[in-house]
Amino acid sequence: IGAPMPGRIVLIKAKAGDKVDERQELLVMEAMKMELTLRASHAATIASVHAQVGDFVEAEAVLMRFGDSK
Repeated sequence: IGAPMPGRIVLIKAKAGDKVDERQELLVMEAMKMELTLRASHAATIASVHAQVGDFVEAEAVLMRFGDSK
């Protein structure tokens, strides 16, 4: 999962090892005075999380990586 634009991470709803469903909310970021919810594109296991709440990230920064599909 990559950041669609520069912004700040405000909420992380999944951690490494979690199994997630397609369209499940993974994290919320704030950019340009609006909140963006990033969702899973498919069912999978979260392999790693590369951001923390409060982090400022650049566009296209890797925030989470998927492992195996469910």
